[in-house]
Amino acid sequence: MKITSRKLFRLQTGSSKGILVASLLTILILTVNCADEPIPADAQAIPLRAALLKRVQQDNAFAFDLIRNTILTTNEANVFVSPFSVSTALGMTRNGAMGTTKTEMDSVLRIKGFSDDEINEYYRVMVSTLPGIDPTTKLILANSIWLRMGFNVKPNFLRLNADNFDAYIKSLDFSKSWAVDSINNWCASKTNNLIQKPLDQIPTDAMVYLVNTIYFKGIWCKQFDPKSTKEDDFTTDAGNIVKVNMMRLKDTFNYSIDSNAQYLDMPYGNKAFSMTVILPNEGKSVFNVLNALSGESWNALLSGMHMQEVQVYFPRFKAQNKFSLKEALENMGMKLAFSPYANFRQIADTNLCINRVLHDTYVEVTEKGTVAAAATVVEIGLTSIAMPAIFNVNKPFLFMIREKSTGVILFIGKMGAIDKF
Repeated sequence: MKITSRKLFRLQTGSSKGILVASLLTILILTVNCADEPIPADAQAIPLRAALLKRVQQDNAFAFDLIRNTILTTNEANVFVSPFSVSTALGMTRNGAMGTTKTEMDSVLRIKGFSDDEINEYYRVMVSTLPGIDPTTKLILANSIWLRMGFNVKPNFLRLNADNFDAYIKSLDFSKSWAVDSINNWCASKTNNLIQKPLDQIPTDAMVYLVNTIYFKGIWCKQFDPKSTKEDDFTTDAGNIVKVNMMRLKDTFNYSIDSNAQYLDMPYGNKAFSMTVILPNEGKSVFNVLNALSGESWNALLSGMHMQEVQVYFPRFKAQNKFSLKEALENMGMKLAFSPYANFRQIADTNLCINRVLHDTYVEVTEKGTVAAAATVVEIGLTSIAMPAIFNVNKPFLFMIREKSTGVILFIGKMGAIDKF
């Protein structure tokens, strides 16, 4: 799409790779409800020690990995995810993982150089401080753990998630038809009914559900005038031209441009939260831009933005998604957690694995602001295969042939050298 002086800034949202707007919220999926109130004083920064700032960078790197892999594993035209919701749900699940299962989860979540206590501290700080940073913004973060009645879960696993994730914990009779409704109703209540049915059924082998929800309603600091919104052309990912309601606003924003794209930062409320929009340059695709993004490059990009007058043309849009993230997470390297050989012995003294990671999202962007919500459901189930012992006959060994009922040994031998035949 060509950039003209009249159309300085447009966002490609109509493609499977174009909903990047929502995946690149500076703090993903947030909320505000103060339409007619005066704009408050600028927000005070959340004090994070250096180690936790590094963890934010890692979590943002996970965000870019997740959107890339979700795009690759779906045929949806628009892809909207909440990396923070997925990270939080997997962070709770991680407290039950051990061995290589945990190592793979850490690799996918980009966790490196942190102790378990520090990881839990990171989520504890985020869950407790993000909702209150902007009094004009309604941000609701909620976590819960649902247990099959009678299934014994280790108290320490529950304590860690209650203390650090403020998780609501409830035992249910999963065999009852209303059990699904109980979990879905909890999700709906935490997302203002935007996410109503993230869970479709409870399989007979499901033992534990770990759920995160996040809800946001944010009002632009500089709102678009609905009278200026006009129908205009939008070029889709497939090259088709469709009509959209294009919002218009000329004002001063944080802005930058490089060889890959233009970048615009539009704040909400008291500027604690903002939407950062990335528009690929002519000849560049969303994937070209995504592949250039990492935790470090993202920080550098944000620090390079400067205040500048910008004529903004931005489409009004709404998107809803429902994903199963198993394939995307496996492609990112989290394979063992979904296999019969997963090690979640910190949850219970039985063989468990992740059956599914379900992710539902909603976003609506208008002249007034943004409403967004997400729910992530991690389903933990029994495995049917026990962890095998390793018996690698690659050195001298003994063997015998015996009659089992009497125990008599008919042959016995020792092999110290084997010829290929």
